[in-house]
Amino acid sequence: MKTALQGAEFAAPIVALVDAEHEDDNAHVLRARAFAEPLLSAQQLDTGEEALGHADGVAAILAGIGAAPAMQAAAYLVYAGDYLNKPEETVAKAFGASYASLVMHTRKLVQIQRAARAAQAGFGSEQRAEQTERVRKMLLAFSRDLRVVLLRLASRLQTLRWFAATKVPCPPALASESQQVFAPLANRLGIWQMKWEIEDLSFRFLQPDRYKEIAKALDEKRLEREQGVEAARAVLQADLAAQGINATVQGRPKHLYSIHKKMQGKNLSLERVFDLRALRVIVADVADCYAVLARLHELYTPVAGEYDDYIARPKPNGYQSLHTVVLGADGRAMEVQIRTRAMHEHAEHGVAAHWAYKEAGARGYSGVSAGGDFDEQVALARKAVLRQLLAWERDFIEGEGVQGLFEDRIYVFTPQTAIVELCAGATPVDFAYALHTDLGHRCRGAKVDGQIVPLNTALSSGQTCDITAVKEGGPSLDWLNPELGFIKSQRSRAKVRAWFNALALQQTIAKGRELVEKLLQREGKTAIKLEDLAGRLGFRNADALFEVVGKDEYSLRNIEQLLRPPVPEPDEDEMLAQRRSKPTAGAAKGGVLVVGVDSLLTSLARCCRPAPPDDIGGYVTRGKGVAIHRKDCSNFRQMVASTPERVIAVAWGGAGSDAKTAPVYPVDVIVEAAERQGLLRDVLEVFAKDKLNVAAVNTQSARSSKTDTGRITLTVEVPDSGRLAQSLRTLSQITGVRSARRR
Repeated sequence: MKTALQGAEFAAPIVALVDAEHEDDNAHVLRARAFAEPLLSAQQLDTGEEALGHADGVAAILAGIGAAPAMQAAAYLVYAGDYLNKPEETVAKAFGASYASLVMHTRKLVQIQRAARAAQAGFGSEQRAEQTERVRKMLLAFSRDLRVVLLRLASRLQTLRWFAATKVPCPPALASESQQVFAPLANRLGIWQMKWEIEDLSFRFLQPDRYKEIAKALDEKRLEREQGVEAARAVLQADLAAQGINATVQGRPKHLYSIHKKMQGKNLSLERVFDLRALRVIVADVADCYAVLARLHELYTPVAGEYDDYIARPKPNGYQSLHTVVLGADGRAMEVQIRTRAMHEHAEHGVAAHWAYKEAGARGYSGVSAGGDFDEQVALARKAVLRQLLAWERDFIEGEGVQGLFEDRIYVFTPQTAIVELCAGATPVDFAYALHTDLGHRCRGAKVDGQIVPLNTALSSGQTCDITAVKEGGPSLDWLNPELGFIKSQRSRAKVRAWFNALALQQTIAKGRELVEKLLQREGKTAIKLEDLAGRLGFRNADALFEVVGKDEYSLRNIEQLLRPPVPEPDEDEMLAQRRSKPTAGAAKGGVLVVGVDSLLTSLARCCRPAPPDDIGGYVTRGKGVAIHRKDCSNFRQMVASTPERVIAVAWGGAGSDAKTAPVYPVDVIVEAAERQGLLRDVLEVFAKDKLNVAAVNTQSARSSKTDTGRITLTVEVPDSGRLAQSLRTLSQITGVRSARRR
């Protein structure tokens, strides 16, 4: 069971011991181990390894490939982070932000891989896709902190060594992942020492019978082979010295998995594998490489078709060497590799170790000083590693047979060599928005690999993009035009739309503010606080009020009624004075009776246009009699809430004796439809057939709105709302009509 410890218990005394910037390299590693030991000594990893022993092994592997002491120290801190409550914060306090970043990225990647292995048993088509997705996440973690590459490779190699040493069965998923992901990664980065050992150990766990078969066959001839290799080595060493060539000749072991692949790939027997006996010649410079090759071909007979010049044509991971196969004195084939010391170091440690050296700082490791253009060298080395990571991912995906899975994604570098993931076909505008929304808004130009390009240029993986931006400004409407190709990413497009929507909202709010302020000036109420006014009207803030006013969705009459003082209740004499001089037999004007009062002056409210048999209510206005509203009218509800004493009960009166004398009521109808030729004619024809008079028509074209829906507003005179309901049903069946409703 894990024991979580507060980092302060260990960090504070350790920080006080020594300043990290002035301690020697060995003390740097020892300090990290001392920090981690209390946390790791009693813990086990999920593989069964002792946590402290695993960290020791990882540090030793990193030391073996020439990684910096700082990297070796990081091996302890990464695993210690699993047993701290706040690992990043604690490590940052004790060792600095750089180590904290490394701990964070490495731990996240380890968690991803653990979860994936736990959920996976074998590699079917879906599992291959999952594995490829895991590679993508690995690449992203590596791109954020390249030290994670070396740490993960060293950790996996140490785990495989532990399974081999303890005879504990290695989980097939872990061995398969090692062979299919980690070994190709080490190969792409040119870290040969790790690559061959991961391959051999994975081969041993995945195909134990075949492994033992090849190992046994080699063991039976080992003494004979070693004697032959040593004899050939001594002869060649002496001959080159006699020719004045300063060279080191080594016997080179052949790895089991490499033999297995060669036998399978070329359908060869073990006897036909030429490089079971192999030599490596290391010289001072390239000229000596070719001099050794020429002398070698004089001494021995070269095998036709078995010569490769990787100096003139390096491998994609930067590997350089001359390879040839010759027939030795005993007539048996022998492979010879010829390279310089620098080529040999690169072949063994790869570009990752080269990058790690650059990261050591201007003084370098072991006191080796870097040149004046050190920062540029660091950037170039970092970019070289990232390019190899991209190539490794591409090789892996193609090898898995899922080439199309991530073809919609590219990686592009920033000038600081950080990597940005984009969709395929992305442009510099997409790149700018991926970095920061504000940078995208202000983007005005771009350079790709140092060349100025148009903003609609499609980017490719591995390119470096540098954005030119203005201090202030916003995007162009042209960016939203798909035909111009400025934006490929939906995320970028959404950000541009959001900017223009925010701009339109600001303009609407400004319009609403202007209308409200003018109203306050007319009413002489400029001292009223706008926020208070909005709150009294039921809005959360003033901008919310300005927005609906600016959109013409809220009547200014509501504000007027709030601002004007309530009118005193008229007495009975005043109300009687407003009666009609010639009352009708049974109804007030408009066919409305005021309950309990004879023949008061009434008018139908224009805001809701009531008509029989709508549920209605009356409101006693100042000097204009009783206004008749529908009870569901928003204005009427506000009046009821503010001055309930002015509300009176009303009811519809009787209709006229015949159709000619029966009253009609104006009602507003809104028709929303896709705009087409003849639409208005078809709408008017419906009312003509129903013998309803259309008193007014107002149209709003779809071309003037943001949607493709136009609007027709009609004022129709109807004897009752029931007749209108029939017409609305007919309207809704007209081609293109999306809704027909009463306002």
